[in-house]
Amino acid sequence: MTNSREWMASPKRIRVLLRGRTVADSNQVMLEHGGGRPPLYWFPPDDVDHRLLVDTGAGGKTVVWDVEVPGHRALRAAYAGEQGYIGFVWGRMDMWLEEDEEVFVHPRDPFVRVDVVRSSRSIRIEALGEVIAETRRPTLLFETGLPTRYYLPLIDTRVDWLKPSDTVTRCPYKGEAHYYSLRIGEQSIDDVCWYYRYPTQEVAAIAGLVCFYPERVDSLLVE
Repeated sequence: MTNSREWMASPKRIRVLLRGRTVADSNQVMLEHGGGRPPLYWFPPDDVDHRLLVDTGAGGKTVVWDVEVPGHRALRAAYAGEQGYIGFVWGRMDMWLEEDEEVFVHPRDPFVRVDVVRSSRSIRIEALGEVIAETRRPTLLFETGLPTRYYLPLIDTRVDWLKPSDTVTRCPYKGEAHYYSLRIGEQSIDDVCWYYRYPTQEVAAIAGLVCFYPERVDSLLVE
């Protein structure tokens, strides 16, 4: 794998919002990718609302700004890049939109592929000395660079042992995930599996299905 980073023009309209205020809106964003790190979006300076950028007064080679909107100031949230382009610290902004769809964590990498296919493989999962899930109708998710994930119908799990968790995570390719913990008597495994209530359109087939962490269960047998 190369460690180099490359820039390419994105065909998407990209918007960045903070407390409901549009900070940047562009059809000419550059996408920096590669090198084993998440992609970054860079905005032409004319497509950024400079009225919201506040000079931090910090020295150094890179120009850094706070982003300020009424009632809120995101510290060191914007920075200058090559050829005058401007980038933003993802987590310090409230919302990122690719066209009209919210995207989480980081930009979607055009070289990452996610495929979802239905299968008739037999899946059997054991934890805490019990069979907690068993099915012959899993949905398999293949994502570039990651292990195959097996999504199971909730009806094929021991739902009486699954307890909703407060944990929420986000993925740029799949959306917002919620979790279940496993409780059997006095024994428990926190956040043993996750599911997507409203996944992105590309992976809509996994909506409502549960996927178990192989490393958190005793065994995950695929035949």
